[in-house]
Amino acid sequence: MPYCWEKSGWGDNDFTFSTVADAHSGSKAMKVSLTRRADGDRKALITESATCAPTVTAGKQYDLGLWYKTTTPDAAITLFRHDTTAGWQYWTDLKTLDMAGSYTQASVRTPAVPAGTDRITWGVSVYGTGSATTDDYTMEQVSDPIPPAGCTGTADECANGRWDVLPTQNPVRSMHSVVLNNGKVLLIAGSGNSEENFDAGTFTSAVYDPVNGTYKTIPTPKDMFCSGHVQLADGRVLVMSGNKAFPVAGGHGYEGYKDSYIFDPVTETYSKTNDLNDGHWYPSATELGNGDIISFGGLREDSTGSVTAERWSAAEQKWLPFTQVNQTWSYWGLYPSMILMQDGRLFYSGSHVFGNGTPGTGSAIYDYDANTTTAIPGLQNKDERDQSASVLLPPAQDQKVLTIGGGNIDSNPDANRLTDIIDLKAANPTYTVGPQIPQGTVDLGNGQVAETGSQGKMYVSAVLLPDGKVLETGGGLHNRANPVYEASIFDPASSTFDPVAADPEARGYHSSAFLLPDGRVMATGDNPGNGTWNHNVSIYTPPYLLKGTRPAITSVIDNEWVYGDTQRITVDRPVVKAELIRPAAVTHSSDPNQRYVDLPLSVDGNNVDLNVTSNPNLAPPGWYMLFAVDANGVPSVAKWVHLQGPSALATDAASAHVHSFADSLEGTVTKAGKKRAGQKVSTTISGCDRHYGTVNVCVPTVFPDGVKKTTASRCAWLKKNDYGRLKVNGKDDPLGLDPSKDGLACGAKDLVKRK
Repeated sequence: MPYCWEKSGWGDNDFTFSTVADAHSGSKAMKVSLTRRADGDRKALITESATCAPTVTAGKQYDLGLWYKTTTPDAAITLFRHDTTAGWQYWTDLKTLDMAGSYTQASVRTPAVPAGTDRITWGVSVYGTGSATTDDYTMEQVSDPIPPAGCTGTADECANGRWDVLPTQNPVRSMHSVVLNNGKVLLIAGSGNSEENFDAGTFTSAVYDPVNGTYKTIPTPKDMFCSGHVQLADGRVLVMSGNKAFPVAGGHGYEGYKDSYIFDPVTETYSKTNDLNDGHWYPSATELGNGDIISFGGLREDSTGSVTAERWSAAEQKWLPFTQVNQTWSYWGLYPSMILMQDGRLFYSGSHVFGNGTPGTGSAIYDYDANTTTAIPGLQNKDERDQSASVLLPPAQDQKVLTIGGGNIDSNPDANRLTDIIDLKAANPTYTVGPQIPQGTVDLGNGQVAETGSQGKMYVSAVLLPDGKVLETGGGLHNRANPVYEASIFDPASSTFDPVAADPEARGYHSSAFLLPDGRVMATGDNPGNGTWNHNVSIYTPPYLLKGTRPAITSVIDNEWVYGDTQRITVDRPVVKAELIRPAAVTHSSDPNQRYVDLPLSVDGNNVDLNVTSNPNLAPPGWYMLFAVDANGVPSVAKWVHLQGPSALATDAASAHVHSFADSLEGTVTKAGKKRAGQKVSTTISGCDRHYGTVNVCVPTVFPDGVKKTTASRCAWLKKNDYGRLKVNGKDDPLGLDPSKDGLACGAKDLVKRK
């Protein structure tokens, strides 16, 4: 090898490294060839040493250049960095190289160098049969752009942002929020968890237009309350299952149906698909790299837990028969957070809805092709992560997941402040302890007081922001009670939370928060245990929108993108990064498809070439919001681009550059078990005792700590939380709320002291 260069790579392939006389300048060039490949790559890199690897400054960007020839479309510029604590590690793929028979120049700008990085090394990875010949490598630090103007709001707003409650209320009891590829928002209610609406067959959705602030109510064919949903590659919304029946005191629990529908943003109508193989009330929904959708969990038509995995075929536009879907016959619970990894496996983060986590460590990696599940350790208090939030941190290329907060509706403790972070690039990844959520104020029934001790929140919303940070907002301290008023912004670079302005509205159970194309965040809903609904809508203006004039994307040459491509945009002034953010499809703190995909830049004045990943597992096909961000973290308004689906994948000659991450898992491996019908589930799975009130009222099966196990204490708590008059359903009174046995809980006779 030439001085200061080293051989690198992994996998099952036949390869050669050589220096050749066919140089761009001088007498020698470097050639890497693959003659056979099963998997992996080979690359020549600048030697990872203090003598050879160039030094860098944290926060700065660098323009990297080289001249190359290739006989394969499967070659990319790959970058590693030296962390002063953790040592050398993979950083990112910057650019897929087009095939070139004669010497061609390639240049690309790095992201801002992460904190703690003092050196970098880079080279060309070859991950398909063929060769890459390279010469004349260059590296130049980018001069700092002129910063934008200063604060345009009050000092507090510029530091913490601002919440505004909109004058027009959401007309439906929506608990599902889906941002459409036209910038509007689909708000799905179904019955809205209302027995009266369910009995009347009144099922609704609404489409909200953020531009003019209007709502359009949409007829909805079935009770999609607690369904699953995901955007398909063409921008339509797939909605799966929903509520077939509310629970009955002393009888069955919630029931899920098999029906599935597609919502078309153009016609704003629903149409039916073929049925699922099983009922799934509260199912997961994750898009795979080929545009297929995979779904797990939820409740069946008989109220048991579904152990049937479902797969929507993008090619056939239908749900596949279960015999064509790999089955482990595992029960994943309700809304299990299943996040697509860069190699096509799924990471179950441990975030779920209702009760305890899955047996074992509470987190796992699921390999669909091998049909195996491997336990992942490290998740704190895995049985108190009910309605926690999990997000794939920006950028998706970093393969890090953050899990925030949570509680447990069965034991009903104070919700926690815990966060956990996992790096899926590690050979044997494990969760590590993250910083605790900042504390806010909590309404315990007598006004807001400061949280104390280890009090945190469940019902958390987590939103990826275009500046590469994460907003966490909303939440509650207990099962459908005691809203917490707190919001903060998590910075993945420093792994810290910065407290910001809190939403003035209660946002607990059945609330959602999500990013709008203009860079603001919208928050809706709240459905406390007394059955009421918060129809007020809040809008958060982050601090980055109060830092002066925003950059603008003045043109997008083409909004139809393919993997491994280079796409040109023009901007009105210098930007330091650009990214794709997948629009939200969120409910119950869960949006496993949410992701922020970095687009490395090649800059020529106001013309910016964006390098699109070759790996569809990093950015599954579909419509994305494209943001450009300046040096002060101020984003443009998004442009919509379409990363094309299966047909584009089939015609594209380039394959995905997949790395050997999470390849030495040491956790317990579980293979497919015996075929079975379902998993037995308690009728009190939602943490509600149905012996009292109507079905949309939730009297907790376990009251919060501090409430004594007496009629007077429990009734006082119910009164303080506005439950009103509660009829006793049937003859049973398991919570002792009707000692007079007059059929009315917490009546005057029930509170008389008895000798």
